Amino acid sequence: MKTVAELNAARAAALKKVVLRKSEEVLAKEVTSDYKYTVLVCGGTGCTSSHSPEIVEKLKEEVKAQGIEKDVQIIMTGCFGLCALGPIMIVYPEGCFYSMVNIDEIPTIVKSHLVEGNPVKKMLYDETVAADGTILSLNDTDFYKKQIRVALRNCGVIDPEDIDEYYAVDGYAALAKVLTEYTPDQVIQTVIDSGLRGRGGGGFPTGRKWALCAPNKAPQKYVVCNADEGDPGAFMDRSVLEGDPHCLIEAMAIAGYAIGANQGYVYVRAEYPIAVNRLQKAIDDARAAGILGKNIFGSGFDFNLDIRLGAGAFVCGEETALMTSIEGNRGEPRPRPPYPAVKGLFGCPTVENNVETFANIPQIILRGADWFASMGTEKSKGTKVFALGGKIKHTGLVEIPMGTTLDEIINEIGGGIPNGKKFKAAQTGGPSGGCIPANLIGTEVDYDNLVSIGCMMGSGGLIVMDEDSCMVDMAKFFLEFTVDESCGKCTPCRVGTKRLLELLDKITQGNGTLEDIDKLEELCNYIKANSLCGLGQTAPNPVLATLKFFREEYIAHVVDKVCPAGVCKGLINYVIDADKCIGCGKCAKQCPADAISKTDYVAPGHKLPSLTIDTTKCVKCGACMSGCKFGAISKK
Repeated sequence: MKTVAELNAARAAALKKVVLRKSEEVLAKEVTSDYKYTVLVCGGTGCTSSHSPEIVEKLKEEVKAQGIEKDVQIIMTGCFGLCALGPIMIVYPEGCFYSMVNIDEIPTIVKSHLVEGNPVKKMLYDETVAADGTILSLNDTDFYKKQIRVALRNCGVIDPEDIDEYYAVDGYAALAKVLTEYTPDQVIQTVIDSGLRGRGGGGFPTGRKWALCAPNKAPQKYVVCNADEGDPGAFMDRSVLEGDPHCLIEAMAIAGYAIGANQGYVYVRAEYPIAVNRLQKAIDDARAAGILGKNIFGSGFDFNLDIRLGAGAFVCGEETALMTSIEGNRGEPRPRPPYPAVKGLFGCPTVENNVETFANIPQIILRGADWFASMGTEKSKGTKVFALGGKIKHTGLVEIPMGTTLDEIINEIGGGIPNGKKFKAAQTGGPSGGCIPANLIGTEVDYDNLVSIGCMMGSGGLIVMDEDSCMVDMAKFFLEFTVDESCGKCTPCRVGTKRLLELLDKITQGNGTLEDIDKLEELCNYIKANSLCGLGQTAPNPVLATLKFFREEYIAHVVDKVCPAGVCKGLINYVIDADKCIGCGKCAKQCPADAISKTDYVAPGHKLPSLTIDTTKCVKCGACMSGCKFGAISKK
């Protein structure tokens, strides 16, 4: 792509591929599609694990058998967001949303919908079919109607492996604009004015970070993307890489122009094979098109991009540890200052942002800083992507304006708590974050509000817990993760987190004391104050947050020797109600420890002796209770 004119010509030609899709981002009324139908199948990791590639192959087979290949375009996209309903398929121009698609259903869908023009309503997502049979837009469902997709704008819309489709949705137009119309300082000022803050967890203003790096004179500068997404349950960055990899390339090139860097690196975990493969193809295609390399768009600006694979170390999500790993060394954090903007990768000035942060940049350039700043709150502008998981109906990926309440996220967008259970807490920020209790469900989610209640945004993982969750056990779960992931460089993190875990183990086993709770709090504050990097400094957050909001659960564990949620095995005993037990013996057959035996007691109205559990043998697996149809077994 030698010139901007050639880019515009490529975009005009590519519009025919995407015009059927019902999105204001891609709809061009003056362009006629070459196809009657476009079928989009989710090719994100979740749906791929549910055999969406096989669904694509079956679609192609059936379309060919029906002789309609020229009328139907079949594309594998990135994540649509509603991961709980995968595999997912959308048929345009109607926008029919088929959920939980089974490969055996494909012949029916092809014949009825693509040949005869009759969507198979019984196979559509129920919320997209009105009571009168009218097919509704996916954007009218509870899950989508409050979302504003900026970082995710192209995910589930375009073919991530086709650079032409990216052209058609204004791809690389922002890069062309800055290279032909903006000075580097103007680019930085635009990002500053937008109010964009880093989406990786800390929330540092992106434009300020770029502005700190730009004036530093050096023969070499770097742009680094942190795609080492390590929080349990988080998959925001992975989904952008899988669904819109060219967006990241464009944004990193813009950042390179702004700070005077000609080389970028994307540090992505090797456990993301789909993301890595699609990103590599996008880089190769962009390089072949002249969008990466020398003299981009005839501007005199050079920029190249390479991938570096991480081995899955959580600590490498910290920017200095990440850069140390790219350099070929063991991933360990470095003391700051000097900050990476002054001395970063290979000792050179470096800007580092995560995938979601970069994904906002092209739209900020094209639509303007004021457009982006019009969304969100006073100090937290724009939107935020969250990975919803845990005890919630609609697990998946959502992008909402900053300032949306936790109540809206969980009960409206997420569909609420399944099985009639009550909401108890939400963990934000993964192992580095804290929990928001039910009485604060009205909290507006942004950087400052979460910090004010002892939590943090983190990269965007949001784990929902119901009344059956033990908050002491939850803190222990995240701390176990942190202990495993500590690099060991500094003593407060290496040793301190282990001592914290030992105290939590003691409490959950029923051996804790009130003094142990005081020790927990004291040790947490010491680790926060003295650890070298963000991993250690934030490791105590889940413990401190649960102590703050659920201290009574800790007290119940150490004083009453009871786990109120019935989760901690060391504090659970399974008992059989002799009057309810009919003596069928099913529980005894399921017991792996041979802990259940008959008694001499026969309950009134029953023919067989009831059974009892030997608590000294019981391994507390719960198989007996789950298998009893008569409700005769309970926890105590």
